[in-house]
Formats: sequence, C-alpha cells, structure tokens
Amino acid sequence: MQNKHTQFIDWGLVDYQEAWDRQESVFNHILEAKLQNRQQKTENPTPNYLIFTEHPHVYTLGKSGHLEYLLLDEEGLQKHQATFYKINRGGDITYHGPGQIVGYPILDLDNFFTDIHRYLRVLEEAVILTLADYGIVAGRYPGFTGVWIDADNDRARKICAMGVRASRWVTMHGFAFNVNADLNYFNHIVPCGIDDKDVTSMQRELGHALDMEEVKAKLKGHIAQLFEMELVSATAPIPPGLDSDLSVLPLP
Repeated sequence: MQNKHTQFIDWGLVDYQEAWDRQESVFNHILEAKLQNRQQKTENPTPNYLIFTEHPHVYTLGKSGHLEYLLLDEEGLQKHQATFYKINRGGDITYHGPGQIVGYPILDLDNFFTDIHRYLRVLEEAVILTLADYGIVAGRYPGFTGVWIDADNDRARKICAMGVRASRWVTMHGFAFNVNADLNYFNHIVPCGIDDKDVTSMQRELGHALDMEEVKAKLKGHIAQLFEMELVSATAPIPPGLDSDLSVLPLP
C-alpha cells in the first residue's frame, strides 16, 4: 500500500555528524518497518520524510570518491574552521556550509516509484524549477548528476550537487543547493571530481543575497508537486519508535 504522506522538517543549522546520525536513525526505522511487513505479511504504511538543513563548513567524501580531491591537510581544515567525513553515499567530494540548502529526502520509493535514476532527475527538476522562479535558467550536464547553469557551453557551472544512498528502495543523503554559500570553500577541493568546471550560487548569479526561507518554501513546493507528495507538518503524528519531534531526535 502506497503512502505518499511525507513529513517535512527543517533542522536549521546542524553539525554534519549529528545530522548523519539522525538520518541513519530514520533510515533504519523505515527499513525495519519494511522488513516487518515482509516477515509478517502485512501492508502497514511506511513513512517518508523530507528534511532541510544547513551545516557548518564541512567536506564529505563519497564511498567511491578520491581523497586526493581534498586539497587541505588537517592544519588547513582547522584554519578554515572546516571538518571532513568519509560517508556512505555515492559521488565524490563536496562541500556543505551556511547559506546552502542541504536536502535529505528519506523516502520509501515503493511509495512513489522504484527507479533511482528517475529519483535523481526529479530532485534535479525541483531545483531547476526553483531557479526558474528567480529567472535563472538551469539544466543538466550530460554524464553528471546535479544542476548546472550554461551546461551547453564552456561556461558551465554547478549550482546543486547530489549524492544518494538507497537500500530496499529507501533513500538517504540527497542534495546541496548553493543559495548564499561562501564559494571560496570550493577552492579547497576538486568538487565532485570535476576539475575544469566552476561552481556557483544563486547569490553570485543574481548579484544579491536571497531570503533562505523563501527559497526553501519554493523548493519544498516543487519537490512535493513532482513527487505528488502530501506534505504534513513536523508536529503531525509519526510512527511508533521515533521521537515525536525529529528535530531533536536522540542520537544512537
């Protein structure tokens, strides 16, 4: 039985490790619910979550990534007040920081569609539509995930990176959308292993800072529409076994 009810939560500014632990808790809860359905031959609905957050300066390296694409040593990380983590998503190295919308859709794709490539394309489309709301024309770069501007010429620059993990059609990790991000931090990595393309932000493209809450609202709306989600507030009932407020979900 499909359940398209999706709880939206904004964690605000959260340390990367703390957010990762919270994600894992929710992800494992959904996997356990699916396993119980299979073992008990039941059809209890599995929950879905759309989480937005921001992180202090951090570099993350996907499981197939290249450590040499991080251009800072431990001293350099400390100097720039940044941390570094190897994580279990796909993709190479990327940066997260304030002024960037990091989205973690933790969805049971059995509730929507079981196609990871389509899943990525739908997330990309939501960002593309959000940018269009501000008059920014964006699209896709052949052979790469994420959202790009001027992808059809030598001025191609990336504005949103993506990296996901999925198990039994349950997703975690997601996307990093540069709104007002400090782009200088990208100078210390080879972003996503691409050394001949630029990185940009909405602020850079438009020449002024954006209202983060307004951009989040537009992006959330496009994601909900494209996935045909029924978004519910963070205070709505959630399945037993999870804290009643995931914004303060205890760490494992």
